[in-house]
Amino acid sequence: MYTERRYGYWTTINWSRKGFFFGLATGAIALVCYLIIGSKCFFVPWQPVLLVGTALAFYLGFKNNASYDRLWEARKIWGAIINNSRSFAAAVTGFVSNLHAPANRVGEKELHAIKRRLIFRHLAWLTCLRYQLRTPRKWEHTEESERFNIYFPNLKTPEKHVSIEEVLREFLSPEEMSALEGKTNKATQVLGFQAMDLQYLRERGLIDDFRHMELQKFVSMMYDEQGKSERIKNFPFPRQYATIPLLLIKFMSVLLPFALVAEFEKAGPFYVWMAVPFNGIVTWVFILMEMIGDYSENPFEGTYNDVPISNISRTIEIDLKEMLGEKDIPAPTQPVDGMLM
Repeated sequence: MYTERRYGYWTTINWSRKGFFFGLATGAIALVCYLIIGSKCFFVPWQPVLLVGTALAFYLGFKNNASYDRLWEARKIWGAIINNSRSFAAAVTGFVSNLHAPANRVGEKELHAIKRRLIFRHLAWLTCLRYQLRTPRKWEHTEESERFNIYFPNLKTPEKHVSIEEVLREFLSPEEMSALEGKTNKATQVLGFQAMDLQYLRERGLIDDFRHMELQKFVSMMYDEQGKSERIKNFPFPRQYATIPLLLIKFMSVLLPFALVAEFEKAGPFYVWMAVPFNGIVTWVFILMEMIGDYSENPFEGTYNDVPISNISRTIEIDLKEMLGEKDIPAPTQPVDGMLM
């Protein structure tokens, strides 16, 4: 997520410059054809070009709206995860007690250790989920990861530079770490551990039936939010909607300069060369619009237009550790090159 007021002009131009160069190339081809064939045999009316451009503009508007919906839905999902995480931690600290176990009372240290285990396991679930969401898919922009370093040289996606085992070691016991080995969906397994632990605490009498059901509801909520995130991650934006606009842009970029040359010729034969830069500008505008939608389709791929799930996870970790009274509180993540991941 970009945190500055706006992208720099040079960054924007550099990011989308290929569209401008493509427009220059197709404009130059049209100009050469005009010089070779001549104006009498060289004419494309404006009407078909306008029809294609209008249809393309509507198509791009639809695509960008749909892409933004995916991005905003992902942000709402992780907003719900923030709220549910805080509510879960508050419920754990308030519900787990000796109130319902007069015959099996435990010491305050053990009681705190139980609460800490439940909350840290929740942080482990967050860790597993964000690592799974950062796993590349073939339809994402993973092949361009090196290109991102040109614009944001100091930006590093945490999940791609720190192993999940290194992070989980703080939150899970060695037995649970061992149980996760070889599992495909680690986040699902961690929530399973959570459900079994809550049942164990119910059997010990440290939570009653009502409180056990309320805590289990939070586990179910986490499953829901995980499923919603996985739906966006694993179901790509329909490829027909992602492919057709770019093909139409290229078709229009080839067709447009032939009409531009004819129009500029009316101002004089020395003005026909202006068809080349104008075609480059128009093509660049359409391709820029297409790229904005294209780079908003996958909000978890680990690029600079993502939902900042690493930063959100750190915020949750800080809040929950402070609720526990932990001393080792991590610092909030800070933007790097204007970006939060």
